[in-house]
Amino acid sequence: MTTDPTTLHWVKSSYSNNGGTCVEWAPASTSSTSAVPVRDSKDPHGPVLVIAPAAWSAFVAGIKAGELSA
Repeated sequence: MTTDPTTLHWVKSSYSNNGGTCVEWAPASTSSTSAVPVRDSKDPHGPVLVIAPAAWSAFVAGIKAGELSA
């Protein structure tokens, strides 16, 4: 799987606010690679985390349920 940030189509999380705490993911590559690329939108050329789909689903469910609020 490529994790080159320039070749992936990144989508900002709808749960990100305008305060700079933004997460982006590349959903199109997830179906072809069985991995979820995730990055910090403030550092688009920085590191990309590659997360297992089950872990990503659990993370998103936790966010939606308010379990991971600061």
